Amino acid sequence: MTVTVSATLAVNEALQEKRRQGVRVLPLGFGEAGLPVHPVMRDQLSAGNGANAYGPVAGSARLREAAAGYWERRGLPTDPSMVIAGPGSKPLLYSLLLELGGDTAIAAPSWVSYAAQSRLVGSRPLMVPTATGQGGVPQPDLLHAAVTDARDQGRTVNAVVVTVPDNPTGTVAGEETVRRLAEVARELELVIISDEIYRDLVHPGKDEVRVHSPADFAPERTVVSTGLSKNLALGGWRIGVLRLPDSEIGHRLRGGLLGVASEIWSSPAAPVQEAAAHAFTEPAALADHIDRSRRLHGLVAAGVAQVFADAGAEVAPPRAAFYLYPDFAPLRERLAALHGVTTGPELTGLLLDRFGMGVLPAVEFGESTDTLRMRVATSLLYGETEERRYAALAAADPLALPWISGHLERLSEVLGELLSDKSPSSVIAAPAEVATSV
Repeated sequence: MTVTVSATLAVNEALQEKRRQGVRVLPLGFGEAGLPVHPVMRDQLSAGNGANAYGPVAGSARLREAAAGYWERRGLPTDPSMVIAGPGSKPLLYSLLLELGGDTAIAAPSWVSYAAQSRLVGSRPLMVPTATGQGGVPQPDLLHAAVTDARDQGRTVNAVVVTVPDNPTGTVAGEETVRRLAEVARELELVIISDEIYRDLVHPGKDEVRVHSPADFAPERTVVSTGLSKNLALGGWRIGVLRLPDSEIGHRLRGGLLGVASEIWSSPAAPVQEAAAHAFTEPAALADHIDRSRRLHGLVAAGVAQVFADAGAEVAPPRAAFYLYPDFAPLRERLAALHGVTTGPELTGLLLDRFGMGVLPAVEFGESTDTLRMRVATSLLYGETEERRYAALAAADPLALPWISGHLERLSEVLGELLSDKSPSSVIAAPAEVATSV
């Protein structure tokens, strides 16, 4: 099959080209944490630079023990022997789908790579809608109906993927939703793959929500994944870990996953494993850094959400990470009258081409083309230099910093021009380099 560049990476490249052309851009498309490497992690990586052996396929004993402790502190007792490390959570997820076989039920909307990887392993993703404010977890009753119907048609469905907290909506599914999902998975004998990469980035506040993992309710069939790319902004270091259930399912998966890993990456980079092992012990300096990060993410995401709401879009309040998912459905008639825009890709294409604003249409996350929702990532607004990003982390009111307030003002201007009667009318299709998926 033909594989194109992931939409999240493609929009980042499109914005870089706009910058080279001298266009003022609004970088709201790429889900990178947008923060500097903490000095503790720099020191740890440097200290491990002499580690040049391949090491165990599952990852070093020190890393697996540290990851087990991380989950233990979150109420998920973990045997280190049931932890597998890899070069990022994406290859771990791909290997898991490869080992599980069959089709996979996936939330709609959900992160672009779930459905893409399902197709890459030769399966067909089964997209199941989520409820408003319960992003990342398919509606349990709809999941039951969809899997039952697919099996009646002769399809094999072996797993369901959930994300808590969620990308693209920035919401956190509630306890009852996750509990019922676990019950359906047990009834239908589905393996649950729970991506919890954003677990540590729930926004602080008086109404701070609690993350409920499916492993709390169906421990025998839930695989949990996480990494350091979001909470510590270490995406470029490429390290992730899986927690397999200590059950017949988990032990069977472990053997297959190690076989796949041995043929693809052999073992994760040893110096990065050394640094990651330290990070998963959660020393005070890193815990404080993560606390300041989630505060910054929450304040900026809320500020951006307010701009969209003021423009007339519907926005579920973001509760975690650095995403929101505004819906322009209330403005559908106006967009059609002003610009001839009737689809999500047309809308996001217009925003990119005319205004240098990079966002992703809902179709990339498993929804229909005519859906006017879009994924907005706010974390690249913190500044383009390390100095500015540290200032954003330290600021009592980061929205008052001139570079962040400037972005918010520009966003307000763009949305105002988009919806103004004076805006020139034209139909602009989504650029091919952005509207990409597999």
